[in-house]
Amino acid sequence: MAEQDKTKRVQDLDPNMRLDEQFNVPIRWLSPTEEPIQLVGFPWFDQEGLYRRLPKSPTHPIRTAVDHLANCTSGGQIRFRTNSSKLFIKVELAGGSDMYHMPATGQSGFDCYIGEPGEQKYISTSRFDHTQSSYTVSLFEMTDPDTQTQMITINFPLYQGVKKVEIGVTPEAVLSSPVPFTDNRKVIVYGTSITQGGCATRPGMSYTNVLSRYINSEFINLGFSGNGMGEPELAHLIAQIEQPALLVLDFEANVGDPLVYQERLPEFIRIYREYHPEVPILVVSKIRYARERFHTSALQLADERRRIARDTVEAYRSAGDANIQFFDGSDLLGEDYEECTVDGVHPTDLGFIRMAYGLNPVLKKILQIEE
Repeated sequence: MAEQDKTKRVQDLDPNMRLDEQFNVPIRWLSPTEEPIQLVGFPWFDQEGLYRRLPKSPTHPIRTAVDHLANCTSGGQIRFRTNSSKLFIKVELAGGSDMYHMPATGQSGFDCYIGEPGEQKYISTSRFDHTQSSYTVSLFEMTDPDTQTQMITINFPLYQGVKKVEIGVTPEAVLSSPVPFTDNRKVIVYGTSITQGGCATRPGMSYTNVLSRYINSEFINLGFSGNGMGEPELAHLIAQIEQPALLVLDFEANVGDPLVYQERLPEFIRIYREYHPEVPILVVSKIRYARERFHTSALQLADERRRIARDTVEAYRSAGDANIQFFDGSDLLGEDYEECTVDGVHPTDLGFIRMAYGLNPVLKKILQIEE
């Protein structure tokens, strides 16, 4: 008990660590589904009304683990313009925060950016009692409010489900539509825990969310922690997402066995091509893990899977598919790659920034976006 009290006292001593108190101000609460607010990152939301990354009733069966992970809201965003001097968020989660290597702010929190596309700047993260499954917090209060509306982007939690969320503004605040995306097409990224955002300290630092600040497009995050196995059922479901601009395949790390990867990668691409014969596909090999510096066998397995990915892409290109490319992800974290992870595998914020920085020009070239 004494140790617990000490922890509480330390937090109370620092005003920058204190949790938000009750708010004695009038607040107008809004749903993300209300116009002119825009909700993105959930391809089946219009049909099912759920903050979920795969359909609840899929046309092709999915494994139980994938079904569970689809409830995690990684990649979801709320976008709008407002001149509100205060911004609040009220959240009901599917559960509490319980990860040992990822903070509650990344697992279950929301964070907020202000600014036009390509110029968004981070301002705040929801601060809450991580043992609780619901919270109401302030995202910002402007001491010198601007009468002009500002573009707001709010990122959903990476490793938790969201049952309900509301945005709070001042009663007199003006809201308007966000800056439109460059077009209506979506960048779809399928992969592993690293794609899902493990282990960013807050949602905006996952590499797909970082990329969404570089590229003014809707990003669909389909990272499934430990379960990006490249099974054909997922290829069929992902192909149902309308208006794709690009499909990024980053699932090598979860497959493990090179023989399995050699079977699943070409089949995944083949299925997707039945639906979308010309949509660009980028196959990305995984980042390097810390153990690969010391374990020759681990490095050899990674090298073999990378060769398979390169050869698969080359085979498709030789057969006339000019819209598929390979990208070697082993260099994304740099020479000190082990220092960019929490546990030798999952990137820190530094690692995710490096991943996004390296992938940004590649994606822009494929999407024909001028630097």
